[in-house]
Amino acid sequence: MNRFRNFVEWNAFGVCTAIGERLGIATTRIRQYFIYTSLLTMGSPIIIYLVLAFWRNMKKYIVSAKRNPWYYL
Repeated sequence: MNRFRNFVEWNAFGVCTAIGERLGIATTRIRQYFIYTSLLTMGSPIIIYLVLAFWRNMKKYIVSAKRNPWYYL
């Protein structure tokens, strides 16, 4: 079960993991709250999750472009 969870955390967007690390809260708690709020509000937090995932992905590309010496050639 741990291998599956690690696979999902590494290959998914990692938004809940990043929030948990910054706030010092367990990732499973954040995922539970996300599921509960999604059910109560009929899915509107999914839009916020996708925006945060997009931002994390863009941030990763920006940081990697700054460190790449061949990017400016």
